[in-house]
Amino acid sequence: MTEVLFPPVSADAGAEGVLATWFVSDGEQVSEGDLLAEVAVDKVDMEILAPASGVIRLLAKESDVATQGTVIARIE
Repeated sequence: MTEVLFPPVSADAGAEGVLATWFVSDGEQVSEGDLLAEVAVDKVDMEILAPASGVIRLLAKESDVATQGTVIARIE
């Protein structure tokens, strides 16, 4: 199992951002490098790519606020 983390957004360990959009659905098959989500941090949007191939299990919802390093999904 591979964890998908909210990306590092700042040198501040407690920095937060918003999970803006999921481009995949829970239970969907993904391949390494696929675009999974977009997050909004301050005035910047960042993309999250799949770190591995498998079936994704979403743990966060769109519009959730997350701290960098938080597990937002798992790939099984």
